[in-house]
Amino acid sequence: MFVLTREGYDSVLDHAQADTPREACGVFVGERDGDLRRVTAVRRVPNVADAPRMRYELDPEATLAVFDEAAAAGREVVGFYHSHPVGPGRPSATDREHAQWPDRVYVVASLAARPPILDAWLWTGEAFERQAIAVR
Repeated sequence: MFVLTREGYDSVLDHAQADTPREACGVFVGERDGDLRRVTAVRRVPNVADAPRMRYELDPEATLAVFDEAAAAGREVVGFYHSHPVGPGRPSATDREHAQWPDRVYVVASLAARPPILDAWLWTGEAFERQAIAVR
C-alpha cells in the first residue's frame, strides 16, 4: 500500500495541472515497512525530457539532491510521480522502458480522468504491479 497525506495527493495533482501540457514529475520521500510505503514529503523535479509533452525525464541533479535530502533526514526515496496530461493513469510502454528503480512506487497523475486521479504502480524490475493508494 502507498500512503499519502491529502496535502501530498493534492500537491501532485496541482503540479500536474500547472505543468500541462508538459508532463510534470517528482519524487516521494518517506518510509518503507514491508509492503507499506508512507510518504512524508513530495518534491517537484524539473522534467528535462527532449519531448516533455510526451514523456518525462527527472533532472538528474535535482533527483540526486532529493536522495541526499532524504538520507540526511533518515528517510528514503519511496517512489516517483509523473503526469499524463491526456493519457490514462497507468504506465505507458515508454514508462516501462525507462523505469530504473525496482521496489519503488511509480505514480501516474491522469488529468484525462474526471476528476483527475493518481494511480500507483510498484516497479518489480520487470513489470509494474498496481498498488492501492490510501489518503490519510
